[in-house]
Amino acid sequence: MSPWGKLFKWGTFAYEAFLALPFIGGAFVVANAWLPLGVAFLLHAVAIAVLYNERGPVTGNVIGVVTSIIAIIPIVGWIMHAITALVLLIEGISSARRTPRY
Repeated sequence: MSPWGKLFKWGTFAYEAFLALPFIGGAFVVANAWLPLGVAFLLHAVAIAVLYNERGPVTGNVIGVVTSIIAIIPIVGWIMHAITALVLLIEGISSARRTPRY
């Protein structure tokens, strides 16, 4: 994976992990009028484009796009952010050990 792919994979993981914090992430989203969900949507969309071009794993970012849309519902959003962060973490660790598939 290129440095851009790694940046987007780990960056979206860090953002999702922050939003998955039980009260802090929710307070951040509500205090900013749900704008962080739009930012997450855009970050995941760009990450999908970059990783798809590099033939990298995009499953976590696709789940992140769905999470950004569904996260308007408070408790469901928290659970979805946690699941997305976990999937992105697993993909980030496993893709660091993998050779690129060309």
